[in-house]
Amino acid sequence: MDLGIAGRWALVCAASKGLGRGCAQALVAEGVNVVITARGDEALQATARDLRALNPAVTVHAVAGDITTPEGRASALAACPQVDILVNNAGGPPPGDFRDWDRDAWIKALEANMLTPIELIRATVDGMAQRGFGRIVNITSAAVKAPIDVLGLSNGARSGLTGFVAGVARQKRLASRNVTINALLPGPFDTDRLRTTLAGAARASGKTVEEVAAARRDSNPAGRFGTAEEFGAACAFLCSAHAGYINGQNILLDGGAFPGTF
Repeated sequence: MDLGIAGRWALVCAASKGLGRGCAQALVAEGVNVVITARGDEALQATARDLRALNPAVTVHAVAGDITTPEGRASALAACPQVDILVNNAGGPPPGDFRDWDRDAWIKALEANMLTPIELIRATVDGMAQRGFGRIVNITSAAVKAPIDVLGLSNGARSGLTGFVAGVARQKRLASRNVTINALLPGPFDTDRLRTTLAGAARASGKTVEEVAAARRDSNPAGRFGTAEEFGAACAFLCSAHAGYINGQNILLDGGAFPGTF
């Protein structure tokens, strides 16, 4: 299927590895020019080289910086001639017990996982509406749908973003101009984030990382972890010309782990 977005420009955050890289890769394969951001320049430049090799016909700009800061956002936006597609993404805050988190921990989580996406939406959404096309995808977490007790910082910050988007996505001046805002809620995907979580669970339980990982895989109906490539494919479709009637939705990608009907 031709997704109808060749020649568009996308800003993909936290794209040097993991799910962000998967999204950038899928968009580049469809002929989308991308600006990718991340804090680590070495990994970011390596990803940029891979993306250029994947599709030499597209332009790939790599902008190293902290997207959670005004300076980082300004640099990323300046590198993108126009933002037709915005993929908001940031590393999740650490797990733990809410009794141990002070105000600074909460502010850091909110900056990364709620306020930064809102700032980027604010900076780009009206231009999308004026041009008659815009796709915003927020990478949040399955914990928005089924909270995980040790991920309280993530539960709170990402749920705040979800509530905000629920209203903005339905503004007629955006939706009627072919601008959509949706979220992808990843469950267990084979990423560095998952490996860190598994290592923490192993330390707490006294088991090996391999034992914890095997139990986690076996508990999922799919019997495996997801891949960044299949996550990116889902993101690319939401960004496509064919997805204009999908708006304000939170789409769970978890191998069927969530046990509810709705």
